[in-house]
Parts: sequence; structure tokens; C-alpha cells
Amino acid sequence: MMRQSSLATRLFLSATAWLVVILAITGIVLSSVYRNATERAFDRRLNLYLRTLIAEVATPDDPPDRQFQSLGEPLFELPLSGWYWQITRSDTEKPEVRASRSLWDKKLPKLEEQGIELTAAGIRIGYVEGPENQDLRMVERPVDLGADGKFLVSVAGDASEIFDETRSFDYYLGGTFTALGIVLLLTTVFQVNYGLAPLKRISESIADIRSGRAERLEGEFPVEIAPLARETNALIDANREIVERARTHVGNLAHAIKTPLSVIVNEATTHAADPFAAKVMEQADVMRDQVAHHLERARIAARVTIVSTVTEVAPAIEALRRTMEKIHRERGIVVEATVDPAARFRGERQDLEEMAGNLVDNACKWATSRVSVEVTVETPAKPGAAPMLRIVVDDDGRGLSPAERAQVSRRGQRLDESKPGSGLGLSIVNDLAALYGGHLALSDAPIGGLRAELRLPGV
Repeated sequence: MMRQSSLATRLFLSATAWLVVILAITGIVLSSVYRNATERAFDRRLNLYLRTLIAEVATPDDPPDRQFQSLGEPLFELPLSGWYWQITRSDTEKPEVRASRSLWDKKLPKLEEQGIELTAAGIRIGYVEGPENQDLRMVERPVDLGADGKFLVSVAGDASEIFDETRSFDYYLGGTFTALGIVLLLTTVFQVNYGLAPLKRISESIADIRSGRAERLEGEFPVEIAPLARETNALIDANREIVERARTHVGNLAHAIKTPLSVIVNEATTHAADPFAAKVMEQADVMRDQVAHHLERARIAARVTIVSTVTEVAPAIEALRRTMEKIHRERGIVVEATVDPAARFRGERQDLEEMAGNLVDNACKWATSRVSVEVTVETPAKPGAAPMLRIVVDDDGRGLSPAERAQVSRRGQRLDESKPGSGLGLSIVNDLAALYGGHLALSDAPIGGLRAELRLPGV
């Protein structure tokens, strides 16, 4: 599946395409204009020679050997030079032809025979193939001198001058436009990056908010982006308010339900010998466990829906280690903790302490003399993914069989009624870890007892 291209890439490609099209069209237009200008300048030169020849034909004052010497162009004397003139008398049975020495006994083609029509000025002009397969630009004009005869006067020049001039201009134009295009593309890249910088800053700020490094979008934004920043901040504030209200409702509900349950249990306790009272106490305990479980889930869900905060793991685990050693001091339980200093949990400290505390407390209850806690940071397998925390709690107790591990993971299940607790510890850890996108796994510990391995999102 192809990855969606970024907005900057799409803008750059769009700008590049338009730039190439505009430069190409402009280059073609300029090249055509320059070619036309070059042709017009060349045609003016040919027309000057043409008018001179017509004047010579109309007023032949000079003797034949000195006639047509006033053109002043040595190329007309150089054989096959590419510059030619030709005068053909067309009103006789056998046309008389006079031509420049440069034609070298050859003849120029007639534009009339190629289907070129007379212009408003009474001339024909176009490209022809001359002697030695030369490309010529030629102009011809029919002249009627009445009794002196009818003539067709033609002048041709080497068209390579036009082609060379146009080609040189195209080379310079192409180089100039290439340099201009590169400058414009670099300018476009700068403008796109500069113009989208506020959006990139908003994206980075939202990532900081999500990871807990910031609480709001801060800083000045352009007037076009400022409304987006304001609405985003308003959405974050509204989300916090909703979560706070949910927490308040959960607390109120807990108090509202636990108080009647306590009354029921107290009343039933006064009639402990009555089987009905015993049944009421049993069901009240079940209800209390159910209420505690579901209220805890609601409280957890309310917390993790808010924008994430970041918790330093090392201080929380160290405080937990000292607390557990004090609680289980009479049994001589030693709690060892090894924590990566860079470990940070993407969530609230209270939730981390609740999950790790349940695991360590459970390990201390079953351990013979030693509990080991190790916290490491696992680098993400995929680029761009967040790292994961790996919290491993081992004890040197008797351990659990696979069937017992499955049993203790279920809500309210206890293997030994002599141990204090409600049986909700591992279930709460499971639920809380799942809400954060982590999970809990039980296995055999290398030191002989149970290993509880908890994976949580890191930063």
C-alpha cells in the first residue's frame, strides 16, 4: 500500500509542474518571436537588394558589363556562396536569364511554382533549396515594364544565418531559463517549508502534548493558523473537564453504593447465626467486589482518556521497594530493584504505582526471602513507534502451575484464603495495562518462584 505523500511534497510537485509548463510555453513563445524578428531583418536585407535590381532593370543606364554593380555585396560574386540574384524575362518564347556570378551557371527555383502566393506588397517570399542543397531564404517579384518587357526578379540569401542566430538564441534562452527555473524551485522549496512551518510546529506540539511533555499549544501562530491552535487548546481543556467530571461521578457513585452495602453487612453481622444473614453477607461481599472492580475500571478508563502525562519510573519503583520492605519486614523479605535511569512511563504515576505495587505486593506475599524487580526500556521494532517499558517482578516462592496462573488472572480468584486480599490485584493490573495498550504475562522465575512480566508504553 502506497504511503500518502505529505502536503509539502504535493505543493512542491504542483508548483514544479506549473513552473515547468510556464517556462516551456514562455521559451517557445520567445523563441518564435526572436525567429520572426530575425526573419524580418533578413527579409529587409533581401528586399533592399531586390529593389536595387528592379531599379537597374527599369533604368539600364550603365553598360551591360557594369550593370548590377551597385548591390555592394561581394558574396554575389563568390561562386556558390549562398547569396544569389536572378532576373528572368518572361514575355519571350525563350526566357532570357541573367544571374549573379555566385550561381555558377545554375538557376534558382521559382516560388510561384511552389504555390506561394503574392503578398500585399506584390512579392513572394519563402524558403527554397538552392545549389549544393543549400537552404535559402528567397524573395521574388514580377515586374512589368510595358514595352520594355516582363521580368521576374529573384534574390536569395543563405538561410543558415537565420538558423544559426535562432539556434544560438535558443541555447542562451535554455540556459537562462534553466538557471531561472532552479532559482525559482529553490525559492518554492523555501516558501513551502516556511509557509508550512507553523503546521509542522503544531504537529510537534500535539505530539508533545500526547507524550506528556506539554499541556497546551504554546507560542505565536500566523493569523491563518491561530484559529486551529485556539480550537485545539479548547478541545484539550474540554477533554480535561469531561474527565474530571467523570472522576467526580465515579467517586460519588462509590460512596453512594458502598455506604448501603456497609449497612447491609453490619445488619447481617448482628444475626451471624442466621443462615439467611450468612447468605446476605456472602452476596454483599460479592457485590462489594463487583462494585470495587467496575468502579476501578471506570476510574482507570477516565484517566487514560485524558492527554497522556509522563512519569519517571525510577523514583516510583524505589519508593515502592522501601514501602514493601517495611510492610514485610517481619518475614525478612528483601526487595531488590534494578531500574534503567532513562525509563519513563507514558501515563500517570498513580496507575504505575498501582500496577507495580500489586505485582510486588503479591510477590512479597508468596516469596520465601527475596523479590527482584527489574525495569528496562525496549527499543521499538518499527521506525517511529514508541518504546516499551518491561517491568519484571520475580520471587523465590513456590511458583504456580499453568492452571494456577490462569486461575489467579481471573477477577476475584485466590489460591490461598490465608493470604490477605480480595483476589482483584492481578485482574486490576491486567485491566489497567490493557487500557494503556500493554499486557501482563506470568511465567516461571529464574530464582525459583513466579515471574510477572508487565509491558507498558514508554517515552
